[in-house]
Amino acid sequence: MTFLILFGGSSFEHEISIVSAITLKDKIKKHKLKYVFVNSNRDFYLIDEKNMKSKYFANGEYKNSTKLEITKGGFKYKKGLLKKEEFVEFDTVINLIHGRDGEDGKIAGILEFFGIKAITPGVEASVISYNKLLTKAYASLKNINVIEYEILKEPKTKFDFPIIIKPARLGSSIGVSVVKNQDELNYAFDVAREFDDLIIAEPFIEGIEEYNLAGCYADEWIFSKVEKVEKKEFLDFEKKYMDFSRKELELSSVNKDLEEKLKETFKKIYENEFENALIRCDFFYKDGIIYLNEINPIPGSLANYLFDDFDNVIEKLARNLKEERKITIDYQYINKIQMAKGK
Repeated sequence: MTFLILFGGSSFEHEISIVSAITLKDKIKKHKLKYVFVNSNRDFYLIDEKNMKSKYFANGEYKNSTKLEITKGGFKYKKGLLKKEEFVEFDTVINLIHGRDGEDGKIAGILEFFGIKAITPGVEASVISYNKLLTKAYASLKNINVIEYEILKEPKTKFDFPIIIKPARLGSSIGVSVVKNQDELNYAFDVAREFDDLIIAEPFIEGIEEYNLAGCYADEWIFSKVEKVEKKEFLDFEKKYMDFSRKELELSSVNKDLEEKLKETFKKIYENEFENALIRCDFFYKDGIIYLNEINPIPGSLANYLFDDFDNVIEKLARNLKEERKITIDYQYINKIQMAKGK
């Protein structure tokens, strides 16, 4: 099977997406990979595997690669002196664009519109998970607990310090701060506003435990190992993303009863919305209660490090993707109107 990894995008998480793609290159070993990079101008480039190095993108060398157009059925390019159109051959796209473009529904909608088979959250799933306010509303509708929150229009809060400040439409811990007093809140609010004009605050809860669980449904439920996040106060950007290249993961043992409860909560979140995606849910646990922290619809490198056999997971998901329902257009309504008019 040949996977086409789509990465980059016009996003604050652009560089994280590049790191994800480079990491995944070494994690998918049983299948052939091709790479399509989306630059900040939303141009598409076919990247040779030998050039999948961070420097190639940082210094702009990627512009020497073959430029592509996305169209019905896939990606095409012009070849040779006669500019003959050719299509990139692949079986399934893996949407690995983090943040805007990849996780807000744009790419999902384009892929679906052009009938391109893809492992990706759909448009609705993207909208739900991209905006933390909508994520909380979605979870509440499914009777899943969430941490109390408020929208901040200025650096004032109803919560006692310490609190967490978050841009509502950004992942990867970018722009997120834990603040302990008003001066820190003033600064953190300005930092968050550099990334988003919708900002939320949550109470910082001492002693709360955090667990990550990835998975998908591919004719059966497939779950990763449960990762207990070991942290002092806050899992910042560097701790969360600079260790993508780790080859082994030491996991703390998780109570089997808690593990099953996390999986059942995951199922409630995934069902009916997140089909065709491999997602990671980040949970909080305190005093016997599970809370949804956030849904990561395209986790870093697809959370491959949490699976024992990632190759088989991604292949099984690719072979069980749901296709968009086909609608037959027969113009009966218009024809009936014309007949009624005697035309």
